[in-house]
Amino acid sequence: MFERPAAGENAVLVQLDFGAGDFPERLEEFRLLAASAGARSVATVTGRRARPDPATFAGKGKVEEISSTAAVAAADLVLFNHELSPAQQRNLERALDRRVIDRTALILDIFALRARSHEGKLQVELAQLEHQMTRLVRGWTHLERQKGGIGLRGPGEKQLETDRRLLGKRVAVLKSRLRLLERQRAVRRKGRSRGEVLAVSLVGYTNAGKSTLFNALTGAGAYAADQLFATLDTTSRRLYVPTCELASGRSGCQVVLSDTVGFIRDLPHELVAAFHATLEETVRADLLLHVVDAASPDRDPQMQAVARVLDEIGAATVPQIVVWNKIDLTGGALGPGVERDECGSIGRVRVSARTGAGLDLLRAALAEMSRRLTAPIDHEKIQTHSE
Repeated sequence: MFERPAAGENAVLVQLDFGAGDFPERLEEFRLLAASAGARSVATVTGRRARPDPATFAGKGKVEEISSTAAVAAADLVLFNHELSPAQQRNLERALDRRVIDRTALILDIFALRARSHEGKLQVELAQLEHQMTRLVRGWTHLERQKGGIGLRGPGEKQLETDRRLLGKRVAVLKSRLRLLERQRAVRRKGRSRGEVLAVSLVGYTNAGKSTLFNALTGAGAYAADQLFATLDTTSRRLYVPTCELASGRSGCQVVLSDTVGFIRDLPHELVAAFHATLEETVRADLLLHVVDAASPDRDPQMQAVARVLDEIGAATVPQIVVWNKIDLTGGALGPGVERDECGSIGRVRVSARTGAGLDLLRAALAEMSRRLTAPIDHEKIQTHSE
């Protein structure tokens, strides 16, 4: 569904170790990101440094190694699993004589590939433009100054300034359209609140199985695949939980379950800002289901990365149930179950969205949490807090 043409670009992957401690996991994730963007990884260059080089990030010796590796592998581009400054990217492209893409641009490219809804496309375009505006000089160094002469007399404005002005206008248009969609989303949320509908959002690291769990609970046909950022556009469906008890005294309740975009380490700030309207489904939710890949050896750092993003978008205080998914891939080490803290509150539910094991326990956990959340949710208060 999201495949690019088979003739992808050959890429050299570059990742440097600055002593973070999770180097192998980051490298494997980087390979998945490159594949998700349609790149063929023909070589990998690694190294260890105390700190990034101000000019080229990797240092002179390592840049020479990357250059020779790229030449031997006939690489079309070089991908860095790091955020590069505009100057570093410019210097690397000159030294390597190839396009250089950093982690932020790579993730933005994958998002552009995945976006299907009108809102998703607007959000991705806004994020890409805001990222590109800091790097315009890279493409216009030969036009930094208008030259005189026949056919070369400009209107008195540098090409770089013209380009920035045009991009600025487009950014303003995109923000205006997204604000309109945000207002429409707010109207729908108010309607759900009046009808005593519990808003539940699935959150978690990318490829943790959120969409598979969403489909298993709701019977929806949302796209699910074993790839990073398979879900980009938010999808919502109603789910009936018969054992809920509402403040009005009715038994049974309607839950609106939303499947949202997955998070990742070092999520680009441009994306967080551009996807503000979509991420509001998480901020304004009554309850979060934090889906974790229980079979991943990297699950603890992934949970920490999700917690950081939730804090950044103002959703850290929303009630949460941790759902350990993919227990069928743990070799029998984990079975379906509910874990509680010392106060008896639900801390974790173990399930397999693929096989259906433990889903009844998760539904019961939703019912139990609904009884704790019987007071009407003050969405205005949540909005004030998040701002």
